[in-house]
Parts: sequence; C-alpha cells; structure tokens
Amino acid sequence: MKLLILTYGTEGDTRPLVALGQALRGAGHNVHLLGDARTLGSADEVGLPHSALSGDIRQLFTEWSGQGPKGTAKALVQLTNAHTRAWVLETLTSAEGCDAILTSGLAGFVGLSVAERLGIPAIGTGMIPLTPSREFASPFLPAGVVPYWLNHASLKLTNHLFWLAFRKTLNEARQTVLGLPPRRTLPTEHPMLYGISPTILPQPADWPAHARLCGQWQTPASDFRPPPELASFLHAGPLPIYIGFGSMVGIDGQRIRKTLITALAGRRALFYPGWSGMDDIVLPDNILRIGTTPHDWLFPRTAAVIHHGGSGTTHSTTRAGKPSIVIPFAGDQSFWAERLNRLGIAPPALDAAKLNERSLRKAIDFVDSLAVQRRAAELGERMEREDGLDTAMREIEKLIGR
Repeated sequence: MKLLILTYGTEGDTRPLVALGQALRGAGHNVHLLGDARTLGSADEVGLPHSALSGDIRQLFTEWSGQGPKGTAKALVQLTNAHTRAWVLETLTSAEGCDAILTSGLAGFVGLSVAERLGIPAIGTGMIPLTPSREFASPFLPAGVVPYWLNHASLKLTNHLFWLAFRKTLNEARQTVLGLPPRRTLPTEHPMLYGISPTILPQPADWPAHARLCGQWQTPASDFRPPPELASFLHAGPLPIYIGFGSMVGIDGQRIRKTLITALAGRRALFYPGWSGMDDIVLPDNILRIGTTPHDWLFPRTAAVIHHGGSGTTHSTTRAGKPSIVIPFAGDQSFWAERLNRLGIAPPALDAAKLNERSLRKAIDFVDSLAVQRRAAELGERMEREDGLDTAMREIEKLIGR
C-alpha cells in the first residue's frame, strides 16, 4: 500500500509516527511523512521519506513564551488557521495515488478532508486520548477538576471547542481548494488508533469499536554510540537522574538552575536543554549537559527521570522501568502526570510556577523509595511485552484492506 502520514506538532507528536512509518515500510508499504520541519530529524535518522509542512512551531513557542497554557493554546490555534490552506494544498499534492492517509495533530482535520476529496480511507492517529469515555476526563483540562460523572462530557466539550476553533478556515479550504461542501459537524466516524500503552491507560470499556489503544510507537533500540563525555560520566559513578523538558520554551533558566542544583545536593544528573533556551547556563560538575540522545538507550541507564509530562517521554520513562518526577507546563501534560501518580511511580505533579528546592527534594526522595523503584520496574517489564507497532500495522492493514 502507498500511505501518507500527516501530522503537525512538536517532536513528541512526530517521533511516534516516524516509528510507525518505519514499521510500515518494513512490512513492505510505501510511506511518506509530512510534518513540521523542526521535528523531522528522527525521520532523517531512519531514512523515512518526508517533506516539511508550512509553519515553524518552535518559533511560535518562542514568541509566545511566558504566556502560560492559555497563551500557548491561542498561539497553536492561530498557527493552524494561518496555515490550513497551505497544509491542504501540500497534503493534496503528497497524497496523490495513496491508498490511505494517517492523520494526526493540528493537521488532523486537514487529513480527513483531503482523504474525503480523494475518496480514500482516513485513519486518525495520536498519542493523546481524544475519544470520549466515562473512565477519564479530557486530557486538556487540569487533573482533578472534573467530577467523574462529567468525564464523557468534558471530552466531548474540548473536542467540540477544537472543532469550533478550526472550522471556519478548514471549510474555506474545503471549498476553495478541494471543491467540497463545508462541514458543519465535528468528524467522529473515522477510525482512531492511539500509540498509547494500555499499561499506562487501560483500553476504556465504553469506547466504540473503531477506537483502539495499540501500545507505544517507538523505534527499535538503536545502535547508539554515546559521545565520550557521556560514556565517561555514566561509568564514573551511580546512576544519574535525567532532567529534560523536551519542546517546552519560556522556562526561567536561572531559577530552574538554582532549584535543581540545590535539590540535587551534589547528586549526579544529566541535563538535556531541548527547546528550553538553557543551552548556555553554567552547571556544576555533578550535572552533565547532553545533546539529543535516544530515550530507549539512555533512560535504562538512569535512576529516575524529571520531565514535563509529554506523552512520548512519559511512555519511554515507564517502558524503561524508571520512576518519574513530572513538572507539567501545558496541554495534556498534567493528565500524564496524574496517570503516573495513580500507578504509584511518580509523586503528585509539581507546579512549574511554584517549583522550589523543598518540593523537588521531596519528589526525589519519593522516586528513591525501593517500593517505587520496584513498581516502576514491574510496569516497565509489562510494557516491554506490548508490541504497539505490530498491533497498529495489523489494524491499519485490516481497516484499509491489504
């Protein structure tokens, strides 16, 4: 089959779909990926054919840094609406001759419309559970604020709000580019496949048959060779704590630096700046700043992981059998923090705005607990037995008809 994978978001959105695309290519399918240019490095690494969509999400995050979760959400809506017409054109060109489109992220509605125009199947994909359920509240609402009996309604509400935010520009592109009538209601009839582990979030009993949790989508363990400085550091003492906030921007680097150094109290750690802008902060000898390093290689060599709670990092940490300390910043991150806390492998989420040495020290003491470490190792072993990529491939081939 010839397949187009379409997404728009951060590296956490793109990497799992690169893994899925690589697996589909290994099964003999012709696959092309469309995504934000800044996030396509992982596609380069595995040789997955790809093209860049219009826009620059990292620049957007930088411009809107310091505006908080509401500011970030507003910026993402503006970016999507500004580029919807271009994305439709770029997707239409790339999808010619394809048998199906796998669509995800901010470009999700675009993929559905282009597939409709071409008369080919569309399969929704993602790493955030969007299908309404009574078993959990919307991942985009603060954890703990929605009563249990409103879980299903909260997911329907946030999905509808997304639709309202994007509907006008999407319908304009449907008419002017695709020659399709405007769509008045939120699309819900298409299949949804999620690169989410049932170990972290069990398959909801009330989901429709066309929604499926497959398990994590992760590229196979690489033959990564660490830089000499990293290899020497890892061999020089006890397992370090990993600290990284992925694609998050607008972080008060000096405040975070002081908090980390004081709370670690000389303990060994690895620090990955990511998009945080903290590439040049001065660190003591017990903290090694590192570059991009495959999580599947690195996390098993750590004692615990301090992270922002993105779906990808949450899954990779848990799969490595390591406990987490989660400091959410925006979006679905507090949802994953709550899931890890419920599983007993992370303390309650730390508020980034109120983070201090005492709260971080207390969280480090939590992940140092032997009981927590054993629980994390147990869940990691359970996740290792899952094969999310094979499950997704079988579902895709069944849905499209090989």
